[in-house]
Amino acid sequence: MSDETLLSSYSPSTDTDTLGKHMRQLVQLRWLAVLGQLLTILVTHYGFGVELPIQIMLGVLAGLVLFNALNEVALRFRHRVKTAELFIGLLVDMGTLTVQLYLSGGATNPFVFLYLLQVGLAAVLLAPSYAWALLGISTLCFLWLAEAGRPLDLPQDYHLGIHSYYVEGMLICLVLNAALLVVFINRINRTHREHDARLAELRQRAAEEEHILRMGLLASGAAHELGTPLATIAVILGDWRHMPALQADKGLEEEITEMQTQVQRCKTIVSGILMSAGETRGESSGETSVWEFFDDLSSEWASTRKIGEFSFGNHFGEDVDIASDTVLKQTIYNLLDNALEASPDWVGLEVYREDNMLLIRVIDRGPGFAKDIFNRLGQPYQSTKGRPGSGLGLFLVFNVARILGGQVKARNRSEGGAEINLRLPIEALHLKEA
Repeated sequence: MSDETLLSSYSPSTDTDTLGKHMRQLVQLRWLAVLGQLLTILVTHYGFGVELPIQIMLGVLAGLVLFNALNEVALRFRHRVKTAELFIGLLVDMGTLTVQLYLSGGATNPFVFLYLLQVGLAAVLLAPSYAWALLGISTLCFLWLAEAGRPLDLPQDYHLGIHSYYVEGMLICLVLNAALLVVFINRINRTHREHDARLAELRQRAAEEEHILRMGLLASGAAHELGTPLATIAVILGDWRHMPALQADKGLEEEITEMQTQVQRCKTIVSGILMSAGETRGESSGETSVWEFFDDLSSEWASTRKIGEFSFGNHFGEDVDIASDTVLKQTIYNLLDNALEASPDWVGLEVYREDNMLLIRVIDRGPGFAKDIFNRLGQPYQSTKGRPGSGLGLFLVFNVARILGGQVKARNRSEGGAEINLRLPIEALHLKEA
């Protein structure tokens, strides 16, 4: 997946999740506007003694409440929001404001500057064409109010400064406009930051998946190529075992046996690679249990590695059926192999259950993680081994954990050594029904 594809798929104009968040914020802002209009109408009419057609104005406000309630219900039922719906919502807000202004002084009402809020929201939420359209509509509404609006019977008391009703109305309008813009734009910016963070995560995941795909193709090709030479070596070693000269030398016979064991291990690894790539040799994932899976895994791993001491503790509790997954098996092998390289004398493997999660803990007594490596765990080619191509084990572990819905945590132990905890949901390990 290219960056261009990601950008086109998750741009603000097409990301329905982002549009849904914008609509939800607009609905919340409209509830505040309803409350503000109600208080303004009541205070102006009963507090300041200004005669207003209060029944008609409250009826218009009731219509806005009904419209917003319908939007609220649609959002609760996960209605997919479109850009046109945001535009229509802002049009309804502008229409309601125009009617209220017409009934309360027309263009002379200081709250006429609330049109700026409508246009500002359109500029933030919508494409430029929609914003320019709302600007044109607000201009026409103002001109209509200037011609058809009914001026209020208020004294011309502008010389009183802050004690003037008109100046007080302008002050309230200014504070209201500014407060709503600050609150709403901050929320919009937070939504865009979350969107950008999600986009960056998708880019990183796409790069990692592309890297894994290349590795899988190379591994599958290498497995095919290694099949023939491994079979040839196995035949030669079998012939050597029957040679009288070599049978007489017990040391050479033991070495041939060890070589046959390692060749068989290589063939098993090759089969596992081909099976993981979908090129199975007639086998399919079978069903096993947590106890059986880890007992077999620990025995096989310890018997094929040269290690001083291997400590295995199964504290899972009541057994649970899971799939016999070669990918999970190789993932744990990667953790154990890394621990073995850091601590050849001792490696520990512990299995626990925490609610519905399987916890796999791998412990070693090595030097632990260096600080610069520790902060970049899970990224490819982050290793202290100094070999070309090293550092992919933990990278694959982190990706398998993410695919299965789990997580990986690592730490340096206070008593020395390192510890890696692989936490996986048990449900993800169940054998999938055909």
